[in-house]
Amino acid sequence: MTDAKAGCPEAGTDKPGFDRGLLPPMLLGSVLNPINSTIIAVALVPIGRALGAPASQTAWLVSALYLATSLGQPVVGRLIDVFGPRRLFLLSTGLVGVAGVVGALAPGLGVLIGARVLLGFGTCAGYPAAMALVRSEAERTGRDSPGGVLTALAVANQTVAVVGPLLGGLLIAVGGWRATFALNVPLALAAVLLGLLRLPKAKTPEAKPTAQSTAQSTGGSTPRGSLAARLDLPGMGLFAAMLVSLLLFLMNPHLRDWYLLALAAAAGAAFAARELRAATPFIDLRVLGGNTPLLATYGRALVAYVVSYSFLYGFTQWTEEGFGLTPFHAGLAQIPMFLLATGVSIVSGRSTSVRGKLLLGAVGQITACLVILLLGGDSPLWMLLLVALIFGIPQGLNNLALQNSVYFQTDPERTASSAGLLRTFAYIGSMVASAATAASFGQHADTGGLHRLAWVMLGAGLLYLLLTLFDRTLGRTAGTGTRASL
Repeated sequence: MTDAKAGCPEAGTDKPGFDRGLLPPMLLGSVLNPINSTIIAVALVPIGRALGAPASQTAWLVSALYLATSLGQPVVGRLIDVFGPRRLFLLSTGLVGVAGVVGALAPGLGVLIGARVLLGFGTCAGYPAAMALVRSEAERTGRDSPGGVLTALAVANQTVAVVGPLLGGLLIAVGGWRATFALNVPLALAAVLLGLLRLPKAKTPEAKPTAQSTAQSTGGSTPRGSLAARLDLPGMGLFAAMLVSLLLFLMNPHLRDWYLLALAAAAGAAFAARELRAATPFIDLRVLGGNTPLLATYGRALVAYVVSYSFLYGFTQWTEEGFGLTPFHAGLAQIPMFLLATGVSIVSGRSTSVRGKLLLGAVGQITACLVILLLGGDSPLWMLLLVALIFGIPQGLNNLALQNSVYFQTDPERTASSAGLLRTFAYIGSMVASAATAASFGQHADTGGLHRLAWVMLGAGLLYLLLTLFDRTLGRTAGTGTRASL
């Protein structure tokens, strides 16, 4: 999957080092999604004012991206596992540029939501492609985490996620909310150019059978079959039906929409039946079902992102509407979180421990939620800065720990799709956060709504802590070249 071009040998060893030329497209591609996820936080209020839309409608700008990305990440990840990262990376990042143009010129909220859907699909390839490249370089160099690249990837993603609101506020101050969409045009051009210059050529789909295909074949032979069979298109379709139905319900949960849950359950049952019989399943449920550590990691990702995205969208909207800050100052108020999160990620990235990071991240989330319950419209500014500072601890720890957990717990042949599935669970959490934010605030982001949202966040934070405390497999998940038991 990699070029013939090898990286320089690392000091003190004859083994080749990680190909540093891969880092620019890896990092830029992987941050396209978090920058679009977070930059919209400070743009929701200006967009609502400009288009005459209440918070309950502008929430679709958040939900639309996550709906597309939740569906697209594991699907594109599976395509990367089969074809290699280059062509998927180029197609997807090109779509980001198209979405940026559509959003910048959108005449109304409907077209703007469509642009966010395009952004969701366009940003699907960056992170799975980066994780696949880390895996291929690990195989080439004989190092499970070559050159600390996993830490660099996590730091880049969390840094962009935190600085997004500040960047969004600056863009809005200079060019209005449309500038937050136009930003994607130069970013996409840079990503496509770097991908063309640096990414390895695509591999042939039939070149390497997966471990699952080998295990499931009879007599020890590997069934290759058609490309459609290897991709498991029916499985992808059923997965899409299940996820779309579930997320549509989560966008605006109400008993009148019970049929969406019924559709999700029916599609889920059909998906499970299909995957258990498929020779090369889209998601191998037999392997995944026996991989308790990975399932626990996905569960932690879901609840962790309920907290973090409730803070990102809910707290940011409240600082503008309930506290009276401008979009730029609302982003500026999160600078303490940005600085601390970056430092925490860099320092903690030197350790292979996962459990310690997760526990400290859980405590940080719970503490920040408790402080939010003390906030009011007349609170001093330093209390807002304190909340942002406390949130910097879990922001710097959780993403890194979850990413490293998946890397060492998953089947190497499905690194990209497993990384995409991690993002899917995270985005399901973000959809829950979006629904909770809309339900808590209604038509206006006032202090009462913020406190209602804080109780939801606190419950999710406590669940995250429990999922970590009672997971005995975490001690075996570390970047030492050994994986947790499957």
